[in-house]
Amino acid sequence: MDQDKIGKFIAECRKEKSFTQAALAEQLGITDRAVSKWERGKNMPDLSIMPDLCELLGISVNELLTGEHIEMEDYRNTAEQNLLELTKKEMLNNKKLLSLEKVIGYTSTVSFMLLIFSASFAVDDVKWRVGMILMGSIILATGMVYCLRIEHDAGYYQCPNCGWKYVPSMKAVFLAPHMGLSRKMTCPHCGKRGYHKKVLTK
Repeated sequence: MDQDKIGKFIAECRKEKSFTQAALAEQLGITDRAVSKWERGKNMPDLSIMPDLCELLGISVNELLTGEHIEMEDYRNTAEQNLLELTKKEMLNNKKLLSLEKVIGYTSTVSFMLLIFSASFAVDDVKWRVGMILMGSIILATGMVYCLRIEHDAGYYQCPNCGWKYVPSMKAVFLAPHMGLSRKMTCPHCGKRGYHKKVLTK
């Protein structure tokens, strides 16, 4: 996907509909800075905003992702190509999120271990020991919460029984026993329980 081309197309369609950047942003519930970034090719509209944006601009999502108006005979081929591009982009974003989860997890765990080690062997003052243990525990707990949130938001879980891919509730992920990125949960589709594997795309 050519972000520069898409940005110019958004600007062109916006002007055709006589919207200012601020007016378009207000209709979408975002800032005019976000619209400016789209039009300069610095960023892409979120998937959640695309349908509303396209409706306001009088274009299809397919045309938005292509950065031009599409003739009907080319519509299907272009739609398939755009779907593949979006799937690839989703996979890359989810991979980045899961990599970030590892960095946060390792960093918070190492920080916790260092503070506990220092409190146990390098510090004599009881108050300092208690403070360091408390600080280490807070760092670890905060890191684990962030890791859990990232794991929940990145991709989907797949049922081993029926193959259904879904996003569970945060509570279900938090309470589920896990091995790596697989969590033992009940499938909302077939109702069977098992270790549901993390997958990056539907």
